[in-house]
Parts: sequence; C-alpha cells; structure tokens
Amino acid sequence: MRASVTIMACAASMMSATPTAARDTDGWDKSGSIARDALVVTALALPAVKGDWKGDVQALASLGSAFLITTVFKETVKARRPDGSDQRSFPSGHTSASFAAAATLHNRYGWKIGLPAQALAAFVGISRVEAKRHHWGDVLAGAAIGEASGLLLTKKLNPNIRVVPWGDTRSGGVSVAMRF
Repeated sequence: MRASVTIMACAASMMSATPTAARDTDGWDKSGSIARDALVVTALALPAVKGDWKGDVQALASLGSAFLITTVFKETVKARRPDGSDQRSFPSGHTSASFAAAATLHNRYGWKIGLPAQALAAFVGISRVEAKRHHWGDVLAGAAIGEASGLLLTKKLNPNIRVVPWGDTRSGGVSVAMRF
C-alpha cells in the first residue's frame, strides 16, 4: 500500500511539473529521469522491504534483460535522436527500464501497485518525446521491451492466480487460472 502511495505521489509531482517543463526540453528530461529512477528503486526496494527475495531477483532479472536488449538494439540500429545529439535513439532506454519496473510491480504485487506504476512509466515515455530525446517509435519499442521482460521474468506472489501468455505460429493469447 505504501509503495502505491509513493508511486502515486511521484506521478502527481511529475504531472504537476509538466507545465513548467513544457517550456523547455530540459525540464521534461529531468522529470522523466526522476520518474524512471523512482520506478526502478521501487521495483527493487519493495521486495526487499517485504522480505520477498525471489521478487527482488525477478525484478533485477527483468530490469537487466530490458537493459541488455535495449543496449543491443541501440548499438545495432544506430538511429539519430530528434535533437541530433547522437545515434542511440532506438529504442528508449528510459522507457524500457520504466516499463520493466512497472510490469514487474504489476505482475508480482497486483494492480493496486501496478496501475500507478504503469501510469508513471507512460509519463516517462511521453517525457522522452517532449524532451526531444526520442521519436514515438523509440518509446513504443522501449515500452514493449520493458513490458515483455517484466511479464515474462516475474511470477505472481500469489500462486493461486496464474496469468500465462501463449502463442504459436497461428495465434496467441493469455490464459488465466485461479485455484480456490
């Protein structure tokens, strides 16, 4: 519950910062970085505070895999940033880390923590475009990488509820199983 309140407070402070940040890209950049850091710290600290060491390992695996995949793409694709500063635009690392943290929190602890975390991760993606550091495609790719790593590498804390994505060459979906 406290983590949810912390995430919501961070989200509110980020949202209230946007009118000032809207005037300059540096404000958007700083706001997005602060929100990303808050999500990553929460994804790693909440399991530790709860004594959920498996959750900590899963969060670390999710964040690490998102970082690794993002880095490989950045070094391979060489897309120029909107501000022209370098060729490491695709995909957005801030966004992939934010969505990996949010998906991990959501998958492990449920929607009460996950929903505010997902909203804050979406803010990070928007901030990257507004800061002229990424294109929308970079942000969407980062979000997909983060969500996938968070959902695939994190297990629910409650083993009585299981959500499993599946797919084959013809279709895909999600199976939900509950044990009473």
